[in-house]
Amino acid sequence: MSVLGEDGEIKCVIGLMSGTSMDGIDAAMIYTDGVRIERHGPSMTLPYNPEMREKVKEGLKIASGCAGKENPPEAITQLEQDLTDWHAEAVFELLEMTGQSPTDVDLIGFHGQTLTHKPDRGWTWQLGDGGRLAGLTGITVVNDFRTADVAAGGEGAPLVPLYHAALLARARRHNVVAVLNIGGVANVTWVKFGDDEDEPEIIAFDTGPGNAMLDDWAEIHTGKPVDTDGNLAARGLSHEEVVMGMMASPYFDETPPKTLDRDDFNIQAVRGLSAEDGAATLTNFVVESVVSAQSHFPAPPEAWYVAGGGRHNPTLMRRLRRRIPVLVDPVEVLGWRGDALEAEAFAFLAARAERGLVLSVPSTTGCSEPTIGGVLHEPRGRFSRRAR
Repeated sequence: MSVLGEDGEIKCVIGLMSGTSMDGIDAAMIYTDGVRIERHGPSMTLPYNPEMREKVKEGLKIASGCAGKENPPEAITQLEQDLTDWHAEAVFELLEMTGQSPTDVDLIGFHGQTLTHKPDRGWTWQLGDGGRLAGLTGITVVNDFRTADVAAGGEGAPLVPLYHAALLARARRHNVVAVLNIGGVANVTWVKFGDDEDEPEIIAFDTGPGNAMLDDWAEIHTGKPVDTDGNLAARGLSHEEVVMGMMASPYFDETPPKTLDRDDFNIQAVRGLSAEDGAATLTNFVVESVVSAQSHFPAPPEAWYVAGGGRHNPTLMRRLRRRIPVLVDPVEVLGWRGDALEAEAFAFLAARAERGLVLSVPSTTGCSEPTIGGVLHEPRGRFSRRAR
C-alpha cells in the first residue's frame, strides 16, 4: 500500500494515549516499522487517581479561556509536568510486566492530553513535555503529532486511520469496512479495498459525541465517572424530540473531514430530565450521530468494528446494532486489543514520524497534502524513575 510507504527496520515502540475521557493512560508496545506490524507486546492502563482526574478537568477549563498555547498559565505548566511524570510511570509499569528495560525500547509515541482542539483557529493543544519524558525514561520520544497537520490546513484528527488500514490489510474479511472508535468523542475510519495491488481508499472524521456527555451526566447523577454497563440508560426512556434537536446541529451535514472538541456538545439539552431518561437520551444521540455519518460514505460498510470505551456499554452497543443493518462487533473479533488500539496507533505513528513517513492524508484530516508530523526528542543523560 503506497499510502503507508516502503518497509523498513522493525523497532520496539511504546505508544501512550490519554484520551478525552480523562480516565487514565493507555500504554502499549508493538514491533513495527510504521508500515508493517510484526507483533504486539504487552499493554496496560494506568488509571488517574481522583486528584489527578480533577487536575486534568480543571486544566480543560483553564485552557478553554486561553487564546493560544503560548505563555500558558502556571497551573497548566505544572499540570504538564505532572502529566508527563504519570506517563513515565506508565512506561516503567509496562516494562515491568515483561522484565524489559528502557534499553530494549527504541521509541515512545507520546500523544499527551488534549486540552483543547481548535483547528478552525489554527491550533490544537496536547499537553505533555516530550523532552522531559525522554529524560525520565532514557528513550527517544516523538510527540506533538497534530500541529503539522493543522498548519497544513487539516483538522489535526483523526490520526489513527492509517493504523486501522494497516491492521485491516493484514487480515481482510470485507472489502468495505467501518472502524468506529467511541472515546470521549466518536470517530470513524471508512476503508475500501480494491484489488490486492491497489491501495485502499480511506475516509475518516468525527461522527459526533462519544462517552464524554454520558460520563459527565453519570458523574452528576451517580457520583461515578461512567454509566456502568449502560445501566442508567437501560432504565430510562429516550426523549426523541431532544435527540432530534441536538441532531439539528449543522455539524452533521458538514462534509468530512471534520473534527470536534470534547465540549462542542454538552448536557444542557437534557437538564431537567430524570437521571435515567437523560442517560437514555444521550445514548441515543450518540447512536443517531453514528447513523447519520453513513450518509458521508461513498459505499455502505459490510461490517462495523467498534473500539474505545463505548464498546463496553451494552446498552449503547445494543442500540447501535438495532440501527445499523449489518454486522456491528467489538474489534476483539478481529483479534485486536480494543483498549490498547489508540496507544498502539501512536506507537505506529511514532515509527512513521521517525522515518519521515506521512501521518495524515487529505481524505482523513483535510490537510492540503500528505503531511509528515511529530517532534523527536532524544534523551540526555541517564534515565531515572520519578515517583508520582
